[in-house]
Amino acid sequence: MQTKPNVLILRTEGTNCDEELAFAFAQAGGNPQFVHVNDLREKRKRLKDFNILALPGGFSYGDDVVSGKILAVELTSFFEEELKKFVGRKDTLTIGVCNGFQVLVRTGLLPFNTPENMQATLVNNDSGHFECRWIKLRINDKNNSPFLKDLGNTIVTYQVAHGEGKFFAPKKTLAAIGKKHLVALQYIDEKGNPTQQYPENPNGALHAIAGITDETGRIFGLMPHPERFVLKQQYPNWRRETLRQAQGKPHGLPIFENAIEFCKYI
Repeated sequence: MQTKPNVLILRTEGTNCDEELAFAFAQAGGNPQFVHVNDLREKRKRLKDFNILALPGGFSYGDDVVSGKILAVELTSFFEEELKKFVGRKDTLTIGVCNGFQVLVRTGLLPFNTPENMQATLVNNDSGHFECRWIKLRINDKNNSPFLKDLGNTIVTYQVAHGEGKFFAPKKTLAAIGKKHLVALQYIDEKGNPTQQYPENPNGALHAIAGITDETGRIFGLMPHPERFVLKQQYPNWRRETLRQAQGKPHGLPIFENAIEFCKYI
């Protein structure tokens, strides 16, 4: 009998999107479990017992210093070897949404899986304020991530809710990200093209980058919230507006279904 993949929903002070992320994985057929970072530190829970590591949105540790920094330091300081073993396994996946994306970038796991060596960052929105609304994105058809299986070139609508969401990196790093096809999805205009224009690009992200993966595709981070659109009723205009559904489903759901399917059959 097939068992449900175990999903570690990481919690700490300031996390506030954990229940939505757990619900999304449950909808997709996974077995999400809430695990506080102190449970890992005191070895009441171990990363090796899970298939998926999921870092939710929110404001970990109040985003003191900068967004996601303290949790990133905690992960690389106390769990470096355990984390390396986990992401090194070919049967695991890691996803970070919003604050979780900020954490993955600050650990160095994204974009090039170089723990403790940051190659990029996420900085204050160009608008100078918190951005919270639904936006359109295009999924990169050249990215090989299991999370994005059969979703290449699909236009999706997700919600953003962040104050530090602008993806920024040196030109050399951006060129490498592009060459290796690590861009997962981009903010687009009404014609479906990547855009730097506000408000379609809500934060001014370079190259309109809304999310990236590592080279294996098994580590995935994004600023928008796919977990907030796994039921059609979660979209505010679901009765009045017909959206082109991703795989005929609420736009966020296929990402989580792909993750569960990967872990079941790898």
